[in-house]
Amino acid sequence: MPLTIALIGAAGKMGTRLSPNLRRAGHDVLYCEQGDAGLARLREQGLEPTPATEAVPHADLTILAVPDAAIRAVSADLVPLAAPGAAVLLLDPAAAAAGEVALRDDLHYVVCHPCHPPLFGGQPGETRDWFGGISAPQDIVIALLQGSEEALARAGSVCRAMFAPVREAHRITVQQMALLEPAMAEVVAASAAVLMGQALEEAVKAGVPEPAARAFMLGHAQIPLAIVFGAIDSPFSDAAQVAVRWGTERVVQPDWRRVFEPESVREVIDRMLHPEAQA
Repeated sequence: MPLTIALIGAAGKMGTRLSPNLRRAGHDVLYCEQGDAGLARLREQGLEPTPATEAVPHADLTILAVPDAAIRAVSADLVPLAAPGAAVLLLDPAAAAAGEVALRDDLHYVVCHPCHPPLFGGQPGETRDWFGGISAPQDIVIALLQGSEEALARAGSVCRAMFAPVREAHRITVQQMALLEPAMAEVVAASAAVLMGQALEEAVKAGVPEPAARAFMLGHAQIPLAIVFGAIDSPFSDAAQVAVRWGTERVVQPDWRRVFEPESVREVIDRMLHPEAQA
């Protein structure tokens, strides 16, 4: 059933990615932005902006497609305007897990995040859909922060549409979603990716030509990932296992698994939501 949707942050990175799929699904989307630059970007896309103060009271679902650090202020401003029984959709678990979302007892709150197309998904062609929502199938994770199962189902159908094509929607809790991001995907995986880039830089500093180092790194990076995640039926060589053990002892903190402990997850989320306090 088509819904009236207030898309807050419609001209931002996430809002821009979501808009075409929401339109294709037949929903009545009200595009909300503030500031001359955001309003200009909307009009460049041929979209007519609606003030959030007008859109939210008429919306069945309000999507907060704004940066994590802005959720507290934006939700405090807009949640009081929502009609009773409406739903609020968050696209990241950080603010919800930290209790920084303005709540009302008569509203429903859902959190959703894309898994993005898998590394070994077998996308055809040269043009890769990195984030999903265009052509490559992906999964999503979804959690009910507050409200009814019926509201979750309605929001879930919107999530499937805006991140389409979606293979499966995994129902988890908000706290479990925070373990996936930031703990698993950003604190560990993104840090490891940055470390790999820095390792390439070190090889170049040591005299290896950059094209050779880059080709070698990107070619070799996919092999251990394929082995570890079962994409290929091949073990590490005996020599590689020795190198992995030696490298782990020197590169990885022995107590790195602490990043999944609740206090560590709370700490990194607090730093994400309040970057000004870290300056």
